[in-house]
Amino acid sequence: MTLLPKADFMRLFADAGLSVSDAQYEKFALYADMLAQKNAVMNLTAITEPAEVAEKHFLDSCLPFTMADIPEGASVVDVGSGAGFPGVPAAIMRNDIRLTLIDSLNKRVGFLRELTNALGIEASCLHIRAEDAGRGELRGMFDVATARAVSRLSVLSEYCLPFVKTGGIFIALKGSSCDDEIESARQIIRTLGGRIDGVKGYSLPCGDRRMLIVIRKVSPTPKGYPRPQSKINAAK
Repeated sequence: MTLLPKADFMRLFADAGLSVSDAQYEKFALYADMLAQKNAVMNLTAITEPAEVAEKHFLDSCLPFTMADIPEGASVVDVGSGAGFPGVPAAIMRNDIRLTLIDSLNKRVGFLRELTNALGIEASCLHIRAEDAGRGELRGMFDVATARAVSRLSVLSEYCLPFVKTGGIFIALKGSSCDDEIESARQIIRTLGGRIDGVKGYSLPCGDRRMLIVIRKVSPTPKGYPRPQSKINAAK
């Protein structure tokens, strides 16, 4: 068993205000199985215990989508998707969203293609660096961009905001303390055409703290952004 039993899983989500159907549970269970199998041959996650997979991967990916206004049928790009978090769990719960998953490692993109095909999720899985994709055909194409990463908010914003349409949002999923990141990122966010619309702190059932930062795209990102990776990292 690589996932919590159905009753326990559904209770975990219900306690967080989310209802999981039998069909959705089966998709999460298949996801957990495929994640465990692939993790045996490549490093996708250090979290492998069934209860932790359910809470720290699946629930943690879905909660932010209940805290931000995601329109019906929204186009969503998950930047640096890795093992598919948060985009794939969110798409299990919200089958109306149109999902694009981006990662710079081809092996991870291969897993994402296998995974979304097995789950019956229509998704574009692209092997490309975010800074390259944000200067190309995907620029300004999405209602929502998401990122669940350890990079500082200033870095994530430069990678993600260029994908977002004017009027859309970038949702950054961060750990417990990022007040300093928010303050130091305000200038680059304005430069990129963004505005911080909301910051929400919350906890997972295990007590782990999380921060959700919603950045509204209020004007087009200027030409020249995103910059090459070396310049983004040098400026953080």
